[in-house]
Amino acid sequence: MEIKEYNTLFVDIKQKIQNAQIKAIVAVNTELIILYWNIGNSILKQQQSLGWSASVIPLLSKDLKKSFPKIKGYSERNLSYMLRFAKEYNDEVFLQQTVAKIPWGHNILLIEKLKNIKIRKWYIQKCIENNWSRDVLDFQIKSNLYKREGSSINNFKNTLPKPFSDLANQTLKDPYIFDFLSLDEKIREKDIERQLIEHISKFLLELGKGFAYIGNQYHLKIAENDYYLDLLFYHTKLKCYVVIELKNTKFIPEFAGKLNFYLSAVDTLIKDESDNPTIGILLCKDKNNIEAEFALRDLNKPMGISELKLIENLPEDLKSSLPTIDEIEKEFKK
Repeated sequence: MEIKEYNTLFVDIKQKIQNAQIKAIVAVNTELIILYWNIGNSILKQQQSLGWSASVIPLLSKDLKKSFPKIKGYSERNLSYMLRFAKEYNDEVFLQQTVAKIPWGHNILLIEKLKNIKIRKWYIQKCIENNWSRDVLDFQIKSNLYKREGSSINNFKNTLPKPFSDLANQTLKDPYIFDFLSLDEKIREKDIERQLIEHISKFLLELGKGFAYIGNQYHLKIAENDYYLDLLFYHTKLKCYVVIELKNTKFIPEFAGKLNFYLSAVDTLIKDESDNPTIGILLCKDKNNIEAEFALRDLNKPMGISELKLIENLPEDLKSSLPTIDEIEKEFKK
């Protein structure tokens, strides 16, 4: 038996089992969400047709607990949430295809935090796409991701073809919020860079889905001179390299020119023929939008300019859907 062929077989079967487990969990969750909606809808219809008050919920909770003593979820509070859930969503198709794909706790959080249905639907889609935990969802709502995503100053329309330019625009945010850093006003860019790498999982969470970390102070040799990129990533959805430059100062036009030079170098020295053009992200402490737009107007390389915010209020128990370094190491040891 060849070890290489066996390992390939094992990895393939392991992936099939994991995919089946995920599908089973999703299926169970979907049935539970639809059940809760049906319960809430039944209570709602009785209230509307017979004029029942909220007093029916304590009685119903008591009887359901008696009938199903081993099943949790029929408390007065949860039944009240089911009723509210049914009031919020009256489109059964949308319920089954979208809302039912995220856990009950996520749905309750969205109802409590967001009144606007359009914005709520946007966060639901993001939960599905990124597999956010409830804590991550809560943080993304508090950090106002809905308004931050796709709002950077960039030149993508002039430097990238559609629909690639639109997808790249939605990949960027403004501002980027790095609440997990321990920093002060006089901190240097290298200190920011060091702490971002130390908290790589949380950093990748803020960057968004698709960013794969390549390295920091990435060395390039050009015309016998040494240059170092602050941070280099590869974006798996955009199929391109991404260079991130950090500036703990206000934006000045010279920063864009230097980043344009770096992007040309990466396209020539690193990028493969099958890769899309390299994208640059310039993160500054502050910027004037008009000044930033002028700086990018005639540059031929795609880049965006965003502010970085350093506010220390990230919850201690924030858990991203990304694996930690320890989890990755354990996986390789299996």
